[in-house]
Amino acid sequence: MKVAARPVAVAEIASLRELYRAEMACQIVHDSLHVRPGWTEAHLLEVDGATAGYGSLAVAGPWTGSRVIFEWYVQPSLRVRAFDLFECLVETSRATGMEIQSNDALITAMLHAYAHSIKSESIVFADGMVTEHPANGALVTKRNAEATECVLEVDGADAGNGGILYHYNRPYGDIYMEIAEPFRRRGYGSYLVQELKRICRELGSVPCARCNPGNVASRRTLQKAGFVPCGHILVGTLGVGA
Repeated sequence: MKVAARPVAVAEIASLRELYRAEMACQIVHDSLHVRPGWTEAHLLEVDGATAGYGSLAVAGPWTGSRVIFEWYVQPSLRVRAFDLFECLVETSRATGMEIQSNDALITAMLHAYAHSIKSESIVFADGMVTEHPANGALVTKRNAEATECVLEVDGADAGNGGILYHYNRPYGDIYMEIAEPFRRRGYGSYLVQELKRICRELGSVPCARCNPGNVASRRTLQKAGFVPCGHILVGTLGVGA
């Protein structure tokens, strides 16, 4: 059985990407890269001329000057050829690195088999439970209908801000927030995240979040608001040294 990989337009892998999204069933951090003109390269994978899957590389934006595999999908019936297909993709695409989401078990296996200098760029969080932290004088106000910008006030004073971003795969909404220094360590961060989660659900979206692995304060705040860690964004280098 002969494996092959060839460059194609992003539109040609659209149906395969839908299969990938359905299998992941979570926030896909790099999903929006595909629609940014010139940022990605798509490669169709084949076994004996039949479609086997695809691989996507980031080549522009923050990845300018490198060729980084960030998404890879193989149809279940052909995953017995996973290593052959991945090696073919790396060779054909001239990939220099990987930046993957560990929720995807198959590409994570490829990362640990072929990459080196692996590290975590961020922790991915999923909504785990509904919390009921008291307001303690705080009020969260939306600045627009989709709550991409919100303000936290405490007794009329600006205490922080946050919002919900939708540049990942819908229906997932990525929650972000920041608390002003005088109001930190008083529970307002967890309350703000809790309320952003509530607003996100009311708008028909699914709350999710990310944070730097070394940001202990953010990790604790997200967990207090009911988020649970579900994966990592892992980066690694391909080539000499593997």
